[in-house]
Amino acid sequence: MLTSYLATVLLIELTPGPNMAYLAALTLGAGRKAGLAALAGVALGLALIGVAAAAGLAALVAASPMIWNALRWAGGLYMLYLAWETWRGEAETSPAQTRAFDDSTLRYFSRGLITNILNPKAALFYVAIVPRFLPKQGATLADGLVMTGISVFVATAVHLAIVMLAAQMHPLLSQPGRMERTRHGLAIGLAGIAIWFLLATDLPTT
Repeated sequence: MLTSYLATVLLIELTPGPNMAYLAALTLGAGRKAGLAALAGVALGLALIGVAAAAGLAALVAASPMIWNALRWAGGLYMLYLAWETWRGEAETSPAQTRAFDDSTLRYFSRGLITNILNPKAALFYVAIVPRFLPKQGATLADGLVMTGISVFVATAVHLAIVMLAAQMHPLLSQPGRMERTRHGLAIGLAGIAIWFLLATDLPTT
């Protein structure tokens, strides 16, 4: 059962989505430190959603079209906002701002956190997938928390691999004369993911 759950989580995490797209785009444009800070935020967001799901809150989200759509639109619009900032070249990527390591790190961390919390598909995962791997009878809060820990670990490992791979490409893409083209390309990619997110995350019907 545990092996099947690990395989399921891995396959789901390898499917492109908002977190993966944002981490890749951010790291390609701003470097490894920015990507790792956002990765920490994404991991915390996933853990919070898992704990909420274990407590029954995620089921309320999945059962309410109004809450689901509010999260879906908030998440999609937030990613469009990040795409716009990437396109125009945010001041925080300038040398003057990157010296303020603590401020920029917190900013990237919070954006990773928000991007994940506003992703209703994360809540759906805990509602639709995790219960299939829990004991048929007598499932406890501890069981749900163990499943949450496993999913956060696998997701973080996958996201870390993406960040490190993108970090290897960052020096090449950030060379003078390439930065603007890189930034615009990443912005278009983020906007595309945001639009896909809005169109492809309607609340499933039964």
